[in-house]
Amino acid sequence: MRMAKIVALAVAMTMFVASAAFAGPVYDKIMQTKKVRVGIMTDSIPGAFYNEKGEWVGFDYDIATEVAKRMGVEIDRVAVNNQTRISFLQQGRIDISVANMTHTRERDKSIDFSITYFFDGQKVLAKKDQFTSLNDMVGKKIATMQGTTSELNLKAALKAAGDPDYDKNVISYQKESQCFQALQSGRVAGWSTDATILLGYASKTPGAYELVGDFLSDEPYGMGLPQDDSALRDAVNMAIQDMWRDGTYMEIYNKWYGPGTPFEMPMSDQIELWP
Repeated sequence: MRMAKIVALAVAMTMFVASAAFAGPVYDKIMQTKKVRVGIMTDSIPGAFYNEKGEWVGFDYDIATEVAKRMGVEIDRVAVNNQTRISFLQQGRIDISVANMTHTRERDKSIDFSITYFFDGQKVLAKKDQFTSLNDMVGKKIATMQGTTSELNLKAALKAAGDPDYDKNVISYQKESQCFQALQSGRVAGWSTDATILLGYASKTPGAYELVGDFLSDEPYGMGLPQDDSALRDAVNMAIQDMWRDGTYMEIYNKWYGPGTPFEMPMSDQIELWP
């Protein structure tokens, strides 16, 4: 009987060691497999989307590809949306989320973030010459994406502007493309999210839409990372900083947001650099 207990204990210890090894840091797994799984959006123009040829392209697409290259690993791109870009990280289905995600304190409770890799701000898009500010839109329905900081910011802004039905007048959708379709069809008077995304969709019909009023918020984008994996966080942060130092970052930025592009937006800040 005693021998059986010893054998059972040995088996249990072996299983524990094996499971502990399997559940090691994500960075170690990436380096062992030489592959990193990156969550990227599919309809967030010009962050990451399918172009007219059906090719997956965009600023986030290019940035994620460059980060993987500098880590010395192959990239495995995984499609995510506003609802899955965090949950996929928590479930271990992706290793990094590069999905125009604002770094907030609330989100930092459940995942880690890289340094800010993109600087944006929230605005409202409407049909041209209809509104001059958010105050003009009080009582109107405005689209946004469900479960985002844009949704919270818009409700707060409408409430501050004096809209008694601010909660009902914010119409939340799952995808950016659904928001734009609602605006096109007249189901909503405006659409509020990050300015670069709005510019991306407005470029489909030049001159038909315009950004209204002031910024509702600052939106510093961070790359979502698994909790408590400092080696992976450091590798990603150093890749971003090195891209900035050698000019690669601005090459990618100007490709999508530089002068003469449909999404032109001057660079408003600079990447945090460590000595």
